[in-house]
Amino acid sequence: MNKESERNTSYWKTNLKIISWLMIVWFLCSFGFGIIFSDTLDQFRIGGFKLGFWFAQQGSIYIFILLVFVYVYLMNKLDKNYSETEEKD
Repeated sequence: MNKESERNTSYWKTNLKIISWLMIVWFLCSFGFGIIFSDTLDQFRIGGFKLGFWFAQQGSIYIFILLVFVYVYLMNKLDKNYSETEEKD
């Protein structure tokens, strides 16, 4: 493998790692908190609504939007890192 191909492979492995972690967080918040752990979370309230219900209806949407911004931040950081590496070569 040449140097550019190794750099591309490393970039995409890092990108897939970021995506995997963000999807795990989203799955935990939407399916885990909204369905699996909802009975436990219903002991707490946000704005008068049970926490399990809130995660199922609103929380997972807010988490998804937050994850989009986190992904943009991490990808900009990753792109900057790899563009600096490319300029050095």
